[in-house]
Amino acid sequence: MKIKNYLLITGTMLLFLCCAGSKGDGQISIQERFDLGLKNLENEKYLKAQTDFKNVLLRGTGSDLGDDAQYYLGEAFFRNKEYLLAVAEYEKLTRRMGFSPFVEEARFKICEAYTIESPKYYHDQEYTEKALERYQEFLDDYPNSNFNDDVISSIESLREKLGQKLYETGILYLKLEEYESAKMTFQSFMDQYYDTSFIIFAHQGMAKALAKNRELEDATAFLIKHEIDLIGSGLYAEVEEIIDDMKRKIAKENK
Repeated sequence: MKIKNYLLITGTMLLFLCCAGSKGDGQISIQERFDLGLKNLENEKYLKAQTDFKNVLLRGTGSDLGDDAQYYLGEAFFRNKEYLLAVAEYEKLTRRMGFSPFVEEARFKICEAYTIESPKYYHDQEYTEKALERYQEFLDDYPNSNFNDDVISSIESLREKLGQKLYETGILYLKLEEYESAKMTFQSFMDQYYDTSFIIFAHQGMAKALAKNRELEDATAFLIKHEIDLIGSGLYAEVEEIIDDMKRKIAKENK
């Protein structure tokens, strides 16, 4: 009997000590929870890190760790490739905690997230447009940022994509023999994306559209204007042949 009582008492004490030695969520300090979140983030345990930083925000939004936790919550989503959720968390930081030293980097990460979500040129370009808008705002607000080389490079790449989409639209109109629409599209391209690699192809497309629309004088003048670049790119002869063919066709019709 004494042995049974001894074992019961010993077991109870061990259970008490174990419980006393472990802290529940409410007993872990905000700083400890934040540090745990950073550790989980570093160890690529992103879901656990999200839970940790949410806990910090729930318990201490107005504390010194509030803006840090908000930024790293965005990071946990970003590194887990949940980019639009990351944007939502970064924007909470930029809107509510403008004093935070993380605001500049959060705004850059918003741009990067939209860039990653930007699809191939033949898909809808909503996120491409959003990325460009945010990048431009970033340059305006942080003209001396260390991120600006990356920003400029990304802007060039995104503009190239939008330019290609518009150029391919012009080519489609040519194939459909919608020459007025093709002219408008190539003109829009030249107005907006003159600094992209597709500009020379747009020049060729415009010359083709003019020629096929029987505006031969304008087609010839346009071809002469861009003669050097088109010859250098090997795109001149095709347009010249189209103009000559249209001249012969019109002459034959007028006989």
